[in-house]
Amino acid sequence: MKRQSEHLRLVKQAQLGDEQSLNRLAESARERLQVYVYRLTLEDDLAQEIVQESMLEMCKVLGKLKRADRFWPWLYGIATNKLHRHKRSQRVQQRAAASRAQQHGRPEQRNEGFEKLVSDELKQIVSTAMQGLKTRHRAVLIMRCYDGMSYEEIAESMGCSAFGTRMLFLRAKRALAKQLARNGFGKKSLLGALALFGKMTAPTEAAAGQISVTAATTQVGLLADLVGLVTSKTAIVSLGTAGVLTVGTIVGTSEYGRKIAANSHPSTESPRAVSLLEHHDHGTEEYWYFFPEGPQGPLMLRGKPAGRGGQPYSYLLQNDLANYYYRNDAVHVNNHRRWSGDLRVARLPTDSSQLSGFLSQVEGTDEKMQYVSATGKGLLVIAKRDVDGGDNHAWAIRHYNVLDEDYFQCDWPLGTNIIDNRDAMHKRGWTYFRVTGQVNDKKVSGTGMIPFVYATSRRYAPWLTLQVGEELRIVDVGSQASLRGPNDRPIADYKGGSFFKGLPRPWMGLHTVDIVRRDAAEQGIWFETAYTPGENYAEIELTYEQTKLTYTVDLKRDVLEEISFWVGGSNRGKLRFDYLEGIDSAETSFVTPRRPGPRRAARGEMGVLWLIRLARGTLGK
Repeated sequence: MKRQSEHLRLVKQAQLGDEQSLNRLAESARERLQVYVYRLTLEDDLAQEIVQESMLEMCKVLGKLKRADRFWPWLYGIATNKLHRHKRSQRVQQRAAASRAQQHGRPEQRNEGFEKLVSDELKQIVSTAMQGLKTRHRAVLIMRCYDGMSYEEIAESMGCSAFGTRMLFLRAKRALAKQLARNGFGKKSLLGALALFGKMTAPTEAAAGQISVTAATTQVGLLADLVGLVTSKTAIVSLGTAGVLTVGTIVGTSEYGRKIAANSHPSTESPRAVSLLEHHDHGTEEYWYFFPEGPQGPLMLRGKPAGRGGQPYSYLLQNDLANYYYRNDAVHVNNHRRWSGDLRVARLPTDSSQLSGFLSQVEGTDEKMQYVSATGKGLLVIAKRDVDGGDNHAWAIRHYNVLDEDYFQCDWPLGTNIIDNRDAMHKRGWTYFRVTGQVNDKKVSGTGMIPFVYATSRRYAPWLTLQVGEELRIVDVGSQASLRGPNDRPIADYKGGSFFKGLPRPWMGLHTVDIVRRDAAEQGIWFETAYTPGENYAEIELTYEQTKLTYTVDLKRDVLEEISFWVGGSNRGKLRFDYLEGIDSAETSFVTPRRPGPRRAARGEMGVLWLIRLARGTLGK
């Protein structure tokens, strides 16, 4: 504490122009910075150059440092940025390549006494493992493990939030463990490897003797640990339950990419998924939402609802490949995404106050979820709530490589009971569909393609064509949507995807029953929802002035079956949707339509109102 106080005094006096204090501060900073930068680079020449540039920068802008107690994070940030600039330059890349041959002998020269006790092979393994990390990962490990900096201080240096720093440290530890595993070292060797690297890169033998990396140093905190556990390959776990699902060998594959399960078999029972933040007796609920294309795009979901007596009894994962539900020591792979048992609409932490307020008005409930206003791609939102009446919290993190870094992977152990309830088209991940029916005495027919999961949504992008009588044709190919009149005369162009509003879009990450209702709520259209007898289907009735649309949704298949149209109490017709289980002979009948003519200025999106106008016979007029 006395040393820290003395250092704080030096910084303040140097900022006031005291030359002697500045010299003493520079001497102390150079010594500490030399060790930090060498550990980042493992190159003496480059480290000296970075330190020299950083010291010059420090002297130039020291007066701009607002808080003297944040000197070290500020200085480390300068040095790290200098290194990033060097890494981007071709000159430094060439020098690095030329110096690699000399690196093997450098640690011995720095600390001969300690190095004699460690085999060359072990030193090389640890050194290579650290060199294999990204610069940001090495930096956060060094600042935390060897310089004892707090996560708040590291956050200032790295230019991110404290929680983001904890997650970065967690990923850095994982990355180092993975590098060590390539040489046969288990997870328990991580602390030893960190301690060994610190001793190898210490400036003196005395300094090496003081290096100690403890388990307490490498802890990242309750929330970050929870996120790390739930989003790692090791398990979907709770704070009180370790190893419910653990990593193991997988030998089966899905038809469209990653491995799913080898010991899966069909089941006659498909348990209904629990609702988001559904009320239970006790406990805490945590959910992780990932929006790869932003809050208005597809959603990945992973979570743990609260269980009775505070113990979790189910786990939920809806990623880019499939929908998984764990309960009673088995993983169910389902056609459907989760829906609420009492048919409440799924709420998201990114819902606006207007949307959330309207849903609460329709349902007569006050669903409380903390709003997160963050936007843009790569958005990861973590929501947590105490169901005993405590506060609910939500955190937003910008992270573009969540799917690449195993956050939403599902590696079940070989012995886990995998029950695959999916039909052929959901296993395939996409299918064709037909639309038939009649509206206002006009025959309606059409075809389309629909992906069921995000992983297939690009290769098998959704499209739709509808012919309404002889007068109207609808084409929606994603990049453009269009209304065409007789002789294919253009009537109006809309944003791509406009005519999927009010229709199923399961690749968006929500159940069809929620997609339809949320589409209605976005435009303030009132709705009611009820189970049909047997509870395998749900009916949704949308009411807009004198017009009603009645949807029939197959809950377990997660598809829309039909829409009935009513105007002024009179039935105006019905549309039926049929989905192809097998597609072997379907390609000739289902051809992706071309973009309908030259692109023109698109009109504002109609949303569900296009179906209201179809019922009234005013669409295209």
